[in-house]
Amino acid sequence: MSGGRPRSSVAAKAGAAGPQKQGAPRMAAREVRIIGGQWKRSKLPVADRPGLRPTPDRVRETLFNWLGQDLDGWRVLDAFAGSGALGFEAASRGATEVLLLERDAELARSLNASKVRLKADMLRVESSDALAWMARCAPARFELVLLDPPFQQDLFLPALRAALPLLVPDGLVYLESGEPIVAPEELGLEVWRSGKAGAVHFQVFRRKG
Repeated sequence: MSGGRPRSSVAAKAGAAGPQKQGAPRMAAREVRIIGGQWKRSKLPVADRPGLRPTPDRVRETLFNWLGQDLDGWRVLDAFAGSGALGFEAASRGATEVLLLERDAELARSLNASKVRLKADMLRVESSDALAWMARCAPARFELVLLDPPFQQDLFLPALRAALPLLVPDGLVYLESGEPIVAPEELGLEVWRSGKAGAVHFQVFRRKG
């Protein structure tokens, strides 16, 4: 973990609180559990899908310890939703609005089924390519953007660049990767927190106000 107590309104609140393939996927007997908030211990299905790798429990627990247990008032984008573990975790902890993007239509239907089952009215699922959607999104739309792109597709820097305009001043962007990612200086992002669990590197960047 690195970085000190942030100066921003979004990050200060957080600190204070502590190859997709064609065709339908085979749904395997796998699942991931929401680890905190109103839906704690609720299960989300995980499809047997090449490249689908839910964020590990340990990483999610650390991330939301950084962000805080109460995300009331936060608007959150989970840009590469997959299993939905990150986005549902944010919604479970009180985020006002959570948008999940998933370009695979079958996975998007599974996410919508979980939304209905949990009565997650603040959560919306859109079947869309993440980079294309972010390119046309209105600016300053979110307090938090969650990025967990497929590791093998080398989308880390393109995703960071696409997410930057969507952040409010001092907003936060989470990036999960197979190796540490250095944000180009011209993006105006600074590392607020960082960690490693096994082969997973994870960082939270703050947009400089």
